[in-house]
Amino acid sequence: MNRRDPAEIEARIGYAFMSGELLERALTRLAYTLEAGLPPGAHMDALATLGDAVINVAVVEAVVAGGAHDKGAITNQKMNLVNMTRLRGLAEGLDLADYVRWGKGEAAQTVWTSGRVLAECLEALIGAVYLDGGMSAAAGVLRRLGLTGKA
Repeated sequence: MNRRDPAEIEARIGYAFMSGELLERALTRLAYTLEAGLPPGAHMDALATLGDAVINVAVVEAVVAGGAHDKGAITNQKMNLVNMTRLRGLAEGLDLADYVRWGKGEAAQTVWTSGRVLAECLEALIGAVYLDGGMSAAAGVLRRLGLTGKA
């Protein structure tokens, strides 16, 4: 699999990174990092955890801004908007797998075609946007992707 230029993803999400290093980290899997002998923090895992939290906050903010005030209704709307299937679909719409640095085994198995892998990649990208540009930048990307536009 030939990797596409990571700078292209910026145009696709409508956000230009100030730190290209942060973008690279968001697009680098742990397996690749280990195989390439990169430093321990050069992979996306921590960014995915952060991105998961940022996505949840952005969605709840959008739901509340949309007029929801009941805790149960807010929770239900958040669960409908933020789930593995939805995040994976957004990642597929961005062709995100084409920009990620995969480990050799991951590439051979095309791990991005099943399970939660692509959703995690999208979370890492959102985590990187958050660190690079703050909550408003991350919320803007999620809005442009259509995740919070319907909240």
